[in-house]
Amino acid sequence: MILTVTLNTALDLTYGVPALVPHTSHRVGDVSERPGGKGLNVARVLSALGHEAVVTGFAGGSTGAVLRELLADLPPHDALVAVSGNTRRTIAVVDASTGDTTQLNEPGPLVSADEWAAFLTAYGKLLAEADAVALCGSLPPGIHVGAYAELVRLARAAEVPVLLDTSGEPLRRGIAARPDLIKPNADELAQLTGGREPLRATRDARRRGAAGVIASLGADGMLAVTPEGVWRAAPPDRVAGNPTGAGDSAVAGLLSGLVEGLGWPDRLRRAVALSTATVLAPAAGEFDRAAYEELLPRVGIEDLAPAV
Repeated sequence: MILTVTLNTALDLTYGVPALVPHTSHRVGDVSERPGGKGLNVARVLSALGHEAVVTGFAGGSTGAVLRELLADLPPHDALVAVSGNTRRTIAVVDASTGDTTQLNEPGPLVSADEWAAFLTAYGKLLAEADAVALCGSLPPGIHVGAYAELVRLARAAEVPVLLDTSGEPLRRGIAARPDLIKPNADELAQLTGGREPLRATRDARRRGAAGVIASLGADGMLAVTPEGVWRAAPPDRVAGNPTGAGDSAVAGLLSGLVEGLGWPDRLRRAVALSTATVLAPAAGEFDRAAYEELLPRVGIEDLAPAV
C-alpha cells in the first residue's frame, strides 16, 4: 500500500472559458468538480496505475463532505481525519484560446492541537501498513511549520521510504529531517537554494539533507540527483493543455517505480510520461492513458554522472 498525506485537501473546481479577459464577465463552458489537493491527485494516479493507495490528511465542513462523497466513488481509500473547519476550494480557470490556466487557492481550515494529535495517531497506524509515503502540498492554518519534518522523522523511524513535495519554510524544515526524496519545481528549488542553474541547485538541495532530489523543470522534464547517479529526463514533444496536477502525476510515477523496484532511468521515464500525459487530461488527478503509453518509450534519458 502507498500512503499519501494531504494536510490541506481541497475541492477542485475547473472552469473552461473560451478566453479569459480581465475586468469582464465570462460564460463558463465546461465545469468539473474533483476531490483535490496534491496527495489526493497522487493517489488517484497511483490507483489508475494499479497500486493500492490510501489518502489521509484533513477534511471538514460542507466542502469536506462533498469532497468525501466524491472520493467514495474513486479507488483511493479514504482515511482522512475530520476537522471542524471547512475544507478549502481551489478554482482553475482554463483559457481555451491560449491553453493557459489561472489558479485561485483558498487557505484552508484552522486545525486545532487536538485535531493534529488525532492525525498523528492515525498516521502512525497507517505507516505500519505502508510500503511508501508521500507528504504533499501546503500546510493549513494552525499546523506548525515543522509539521512535515515531524512526519518525515516518523516515517523514517517506521522504515518507510518517504517523499516530500512541498515548498517554502515547510520544505526547508522538512529536508533537514532527511527524507528519501524531495520533488521541488524550478521556483521551489531556487527559493530553497538561492540558485537558478538546475544541476547546481539540485545538488545543493541534496546536500541539505534529502537522499535524492528530483527537480521538476516543467516542459524541459526532470533532473535527478540521487545516491545511484545523476540523470536528466525530457519529454519527446512539448504539449499544450492544463498543467494543473502534472507534478502530482510525476510523484505517482516516482513512487510506483520505487515500490516496483525499477531503476532510476525507468522511474524518471514513467514520471515524465505521466506528467506530460496529465497536461493533456481535463483535470488534475487524471492522465491521458493513450498519450502516456505512446510517450513512455520515447522519453529521453541522459546520464549526467560523468559530468559531475
